Amino acid sequence: MPHRLMDNNLPHSAEAPVIPFARPARRRVTDYGNGVSAIDADYLRPGLAAIHLIVQAGKAALVDTGTSSSVAGVMEVLREKNLAPEDVAYVFVTHIHLDHAGGAGEFMHHFPHAKLVVHPRGARHMADPARLVASATTVYGEAEFKRMYGIIRPVDVKRIVEAPDGFRLDFNGRPLLFLDTPGHARHHYCIFDEQNESFFTGDTFGISYREFDVDGMEFVFPTTTPVQFDPTAAHASLDRLMSFNPSYAFLTHYGRIGNLPRHAPEMHDLIDAHVLSARKLSNVPDRHTALVKELGELLLRRVIAHGCKLPEDEIRSLLSLDVGLNAQGLENWLDHTRTG
Repeated sequence: MPHRLMDNNLPHSAEAPVIPFARPARRRVTDYGNGVSAIDADYLRPGLAAIHLIVQAGKAALVDTGTSSSVAGVMEVLREKNLAPEDVAYVFVTHIHLDHAGGAGEFMHHFPHAKLVVHPRGARHMADPARLVASATTVYGEAEFKRMYGIIRPVDVKRIVEAPDGFRLDFNGRPLLFLDTPGHARHHYCIFDEQNESFFTGDTFGISYREFDVDGMEFVFPTTTPVQFDPTAAHASLDRLMSFNPSYAFLTHYGRIGNLPRHAPEMHDLIDAHVLSARKLSNVPDRHTALVKELGELLLRRVIAHGCKLPEDEIRSLLSLDVGLNAQGLENWLDHTRTG
């Protein structure tokens, strides 16, 4: 059985992470043009989590933060782009899972003019992260929690901006629209960048690791991480994003993907496949182990069918963390639907 943590208070993983197959270190920053770059958050392995930098007329905004240890890399990239800490106007956290928002307080400490923009359901946990810290420490133990996430600083409530559904923000002449996008978490928003005709999607458009790219075509799969997975909401949020006909999606895990009209139906199909597996195995002995095996085989088959030529053991290793988390999220969803 997965650990049950308090509503809205779950770190990315509810069990000790498995470090996937080691890959050569990638360049810290990837520039996409039109003022958008992905900075590697240095979370667990290269290429696992991105912090997106938006530069507009000499000001900067950051989308998601990684952990407190991610600050040094971000500061380095800012220096390379001739930007000072005082030039960072906004820090956006798509949701408050600790791989996305664990570094928020540390970022705000280093960027004195920035405002933190967060979903209304997550705002109080950024101002007082005690429950976030307690939940994660219970799961990992104090030493492992500190190793993974470092310092979790509170954010001055005066510097927090809540972004409800439909919230609009003018970032130095660049219009940004915030949409409530539950499914992965109830405290999740996505940001539509009108200038770029693209979304910053956090985890709503799933996960896509660059190791799986084949001739420029990405492989994308859903994240059903506990504790708030809701397949109906996930489908609806995906459809809502696609209704804008976006050119790209910028995923925290990892970076920019295109080909969205192809990926959206595949995401819908994989969400349904995850749910089908969960229902099929809902009453078997050692449900978690069975579900991990089932999901692992499902995604392995899909990655191979996608054309990926990596060895199977490397594919499994790259997927292992997410497979375990997806299994936990589906178990939590099964238990909730039975009792809810």
